[in-house]
Amino acid sequence: MSTLKTLFGAGAEAAPAIAAPGRAALTHGGLRKLVDKTLASLNAMGVGRNDRVAIVLNNGPEMASCFIACASGTTSAPLNPAYRADEFEFYLSDLKAKLLIVEQGSTSPAIGVAEQLGVRVADLVVPAGASAGEFELRARDGKSSTAAARGGYGEPGDIGMVLHTSGTTSRPKIVPLSVGNLFASANNIRTTLAFAANDCGLNIMPLFHIHGLIAGVLAPLSAGSQVFCTPGFNALKFFAWMEEAKPTWYTAVPTMHQAILQRAKGNLEVIARHPLRFLRSSSSSMPTQVIKELEEVFKAPLIEAYGMTEATHQMASNPLPPAARKPGAVGLPAGPEVEIMGEDGSLLAAGQVGEIVIRGANVTAGYENNEKANAEGFRNGWFRTGDQGSKDADGYLSLTGRLKEIINRGGEKVSPREIDELLMDHPAVGQCVVFGMPHPKLGEEVAAVVVLKEGASATEREIQDFVAKRAADYKVPKKILFMDEIPKGATGKLQRIGLAQKLGLG
Repeated sequence: MSTLKTLFGAGAEAAPAIAAPGRAALTHGGLRKLVDKTLASLNAMGVGRNDRVAIVLNNGPEMASCFIACASGTTSAPLNPAYRADEFEFYLSDLKAKLLIVEQGSTSPAIGVAEQLGVRVADLVVPAGASAGEFELRARDGKSSTAAARGGYGEPGDIGMVLHTSGTTSRPKIVPLSVGNLFASANNIRTTLAFAANDCGLNIMPLFHIHGLIAGVLAPLSAGSQVFCTPGFNALKFFAWMEEAKPTWYTAVPTMHQAILQRAKGNLEVIARHPLRFLRSSSSSMPTQVIKELEEVFKAPLIEAYGMTEATHQMASNPLPPAARKPGAVGLPAGPEVEIMGEDGSLLAAGQVGEIVIRGANVTAGYENNEKANAEGFRNGWFRTGDQGSKDADGYLSLTGRLKEIINRGGEKVSPREIDELLMDHPAVGQCVVFGMPHPKLGEEVAAVVVLKEGASATEREIQDFVAKRAADYKVPKKILFMDEIPKGATGKLQRIGLAQKLGLG
């Protein structure tokens, strides 16, 4: 049966499951007992299957184990702990949360908001000397409740997690993901990356984000392997964590990989002592130059994957060696069916560019209470990703951009990703992001933020001339801003939409 109880049944009783810096590891047997105990506590608080539990915890082992427990028998709703009070008010109201879980002693504004909204609050308490991920739940009001009507483990059709889409252009939409979706996605990723019991993942991804939760936690644990949970990404601590965790792999977004790469040259001995089986990148495209550099430094393949919340993360992935990896492509369908759809709704042949569409056991059945979004988001039984791309003769998928992000310069369409790659070829450019900025006559004009490599220098004109030699005039960024770092969203992703306004160019 496609439940989380089945999913986590594989790990050997005494094998390490969840570890953390300076802490003893929680075993797979211990994790299973913890989930049973936590579900009993939640059920005793009147919270059961399909009841919404908002989780506001910092990154770390307890966030991982609490998410697993809640997703196993309630509807988990992980939220970014950095949200402000007004954001918590929106999310807790929109979710209709029945319970909020926070760390004991937390001063999160979510607590005051929950009290105003009449949402019960429970403290996550870590006993002294506990293994990584071990905790107890205590209701703050101390009141006894009527036991949950539907207790125990969730069934495949129950909702195991709800997340909001990022909502760059409109109100965020609720994406319900069933227990069956979570089960299917974890299995897909486990198969793609050939996880085994002796693997150890170094998790640096935020655990309120689909990438970290599914690829970083659920998939490896479902193979009986170990996850080393850090307090969050920190390039300065990455190699010390690597020394302690002795990982065989890690997954990250491109901006994190680039920050790690900048420090890797000074840590070659650590890398040599703990050789990785592979590195994984997802959530946005990785410049091919950076892939090459990372593979040279780590002496391991970088596996680029393509994911989104509505697919419970992974849709496509480059395969492990000896199968071919194609830098610049996001790989082969890796779980769901993936096709390219034309504007008329027909499926296109290899080499033709259109909208990427998906269907399969890991794809959400639809947005919650949003008929308009569902009517727009699904066509002929396929979910429309909003991404533009094509498949080659071998079935490898390449993205040409988000349909909403394509820059329309007086009718001439510019793919920001194409210009990203040209900019990255410049010897002085370390990181960049290309986006559209408003133009009074053309509608939009091409702009870019550039972070120069340490010790390198270049002027706006030099970089524009460099691009002009390789691309048509209308594709050359008319404005280049030099910054110390790329502006990013809460999950570390580049957000091109709205960037012009954020930077005062709107």
